Amino acid sequence: MLKDIIRRMLWRAYQRLSPKPTEPIALPDTNPILRKQEEIQPKPSGPAGLPDIVPALRGQEEIRSFIRSLDMPGDDARRYLEIHLERIAITLGLTPPPQKTGKVLELGAYMHMTPALQCVLGYSEVRGAYFGPLGKSDLKKSTVAGRPVFECCVDSFDAEKDCYPYEDSAFDCVLACEIFEHFLHDPMHMLAEVNRVLDVGGHLVLTTPNVASATAVARILEMSGNPQLYAKYADPRGADAESEVGHMREYTPDELKQSLHAAGFEVEQLFTTVAPEYNSHAWVLRLLSDLQYPIHLRGEQMYCLARKVSAVRERYPGFLYE
Repeated sequence: MLKDIIRRMLWRAYQRLSPKPTEPIALPDTNPILRKQEEIQPKPSGPAGLPDIVPALRGQEEIRSFIRSLDMPGDDARRYLEIHLERIAITLGLTPPPQKTGKVLELGAYMHMTPALQCVLGYSEVRGAYFGPLGKSDLKKSTVAGRPVFECCVDSFDAEKDCYPYEDSAFDCVLACEIFEHFLHDPMHMLAEVNRVLDVGGHLVLTTPNVASATAVARILEMSGNPQLYAKYADPRGADAESEVGHMREYTPDELKQSLHAAGFEVEQLFTTVAPEYNSHAWVLRLLSDLQYPIHLRGEQMYCLARKVSAVRERYPGFLYE
């Protein structure tokens, strides 16, 4: 009841301060959906019903089919794969084909996307990386129905502290998916090292949550939670408490662009998608639109493709470091 009172107070204040007349919007007693999302955003036309601002992505069906065919170590891993399948498929669809070196590096490799980089996208050499002691490297294999289809080395190091164990200009492409938000001390270190190990004109594929999403705005207005999509700590009683790091900082689309520009990259594509479980926050888009704030790039998940165009321009950009 208190939430409904606060919501109505906010709406009356908005009506008084709005720069132009607007039609009254009825506030329902529960679930504040002011307008269906499909009435606010462009009609879906891309894969999996994504808004048409999402670019056409290559090989989506082939990617999904291959990823699903991979043997998983257990039911939990299979469930994780199904939950994240669309994100994985979109990320791989955004990944450019091999260029000069034919080599690709995946940071934070869980061995879900990694095999597809060779078996579907055609890279001749794939390296994986994961958090661990510098100098350690493990041979990882993937199978389909028990038959080996892929293997690669997964190297251990700290992605925000160590010098990556690769030569300059070694790779055509680097993937950094769902790790940028986890860094504790120096996120630009990763971008600087990626710049170093990428060939000139090489690409970085980066995915991360969007702290400017409709969900973030809804949580602030409703006072219903932290605006970060994920803001919980690892339970210190858990078995992986020492190695698991939560989301230390989530980024807005503009902050991501600023970070990449400082690191010597040019953003070629940047878009967001809406996580289905957060569709009830679509009412925020109508409110933002009526208040003449932008409603684009308001999905919970950010996808970015950036090309290396120069050396690092600014190692410690002012908006990120103090």
